[in-house]
Amino acid sequence: MSTGTGRRFPDGFLWGSATASYQIEGAAKEGGRGPSIWDTFSHTPGKTLNGDTGDVADDHYHRWQEDLGHIADLGLGAYRFSTAWPRVQPGGRGPANREGLDFYSRLVDGLLERGVKPVVTLYHWDLPQDLEDAGGWATRDTAYRFADYAEIMAGELGDRVDLWTTLNEPWCSAYLGYASGAHAPGRAEPAAALAAVHHLNLAHGLGIQAVRSVLPSARASVTLNLHVIRPADPSSSEDLDAVRRVDALANRAFTGPMLSGAYPADLLDDTAHVTDWSFVRPGDTEIAHQPIDVLGVNYYSTGLVRRWDGVSPRSEDDGHDDALGSPWVGADDVEFVRPEGPYTAMGWNIDPSGLTELLLRVHHEHPGLPMMITENGAAFADTVSPDGAVHDPRRIDYIARHLEAMGQAMDQGADVRGYFAWSLLDNFEWSFGYDRRFGLIRVDYDTLERTWKDSAHWYRDVIARNGLDG
Repeated sequence: MSTGTGRRFPDGFLWGSATASYQIEGAAKEGGRGPSIWDTFSHTPGKTLNGDTGDVADDHYHRWQEDLGHIADLGLGAYRFSTAWPRVQPGGRGPANREGLDFYSRLVDGLLERGVKPVVTLYHWDLPQDLEDAGGWATRDTAYRFADYAEIMAGELGDRVDLWTTLNEPWCSAYLGYASGAHAPGRAEPAAALAAVHHLNLAHGLGIQAVRSVLPSARASVTLNLHVIRPADPSSSEDLDAVRRVDALANRAFTGPMLSGAYPADLLDDTAHVTDWSFVRPGDTEIAHQPIDVLGVNYYSTGLVRRWDGVSPRSEDDGHDDALGSPWVGADDVEFVRPEGPYTAMGWNIDPSGLTELLLRVHHEHPGLPMMITENGAAFADTVSPDGAVHDPRRIDYIARHLEAMGQAMDQGADVRGYFAWSLLDNFEWSFGYDRRFGLIRVDYDTLERTWKDSAHWYRDVIARNGLDG
């Protein structure tokens, strides 16, 4: 196992870790919190592994001060967390819930007292159920309700927040939530998924406008899980076209409006048989195209595609759950094949070169745009040793190799300002429940006791030396 190359990172490089509200908070019915789509989805039989829910999760709502102690002891320069919309506005509209606001205000103050920069994600998938009942992200009004919520949070937390992130991985919200049904709200409606894509783009722009209406100098961002898609046969024009089609859905459907102010023409053509995109109104893409201070990039693995022959069994090894439908709307003649291993416990391939490739692509297509790795990490089947420790050398190796890959992109000009390990804690891993462990810190779900894994000790040392060992 290699744990480093002796690489050092620039002075001021921001080291952090990340979590999400529904995955760690628990207290699902406390403090005035309303139900989210993930409460409803996880309580629906058969939707999550073992019927697991986020009702308790890591109980961070009650143990936040303990968790801030771990954050400080790790030496994190920043902590990326999400605020739960239904904790702030239980029904997704109307007056704010004071108890919810106070929780996040205390959390931000606690971070600042420990010298840690708060990085706030406004939406990490826990849409208030009342808004889903009214149509969810497939409905335009949801984008305006998000802007109201963003304005409330900006007014409450103010300039104490270092960086405001509008959305986390809108690809997952739109396609896994509304096309495949693998995630909440569990709908398999391709046209609705594309409407959700647009309304999430719109919400991003409206959200930044709302935050800056309160805080004109606010630093703003969005986090995208940009996909690295490769052809099964690089010499095949059909496989190369499969890459283009998936890239349009996975990447350019978001980077187009958000970073360039327009949808790519090939995306509209590829999906014309699904929808006429009439939900896009004049001025919408201009609203989505707000200046951002940094682009958040989440990266875990790569994808491998080819043109499906329409006869043989179709391979759908895209790294996501089997579900009601396919997330790849309009790409019915594309199949995903299993890339070369090794793999994590999620079944995702480990390929650090994809991170270098991705960062350089963003650098070349959007010169001068600063980036941060806002999620990167790996799930493995961790066990507690007889000595009480959690030895996780594969996670250390995974992160070390990806840090080196990030550094290689920086050597070639990519402007990367920070790295956030996913995740601070083992947590509720969506449809996989509590079976998949991504944390630097182990959580015993019976006692809720926190135990540092070897990777946490190692990451603390990386932060302290601002780089990898030799």
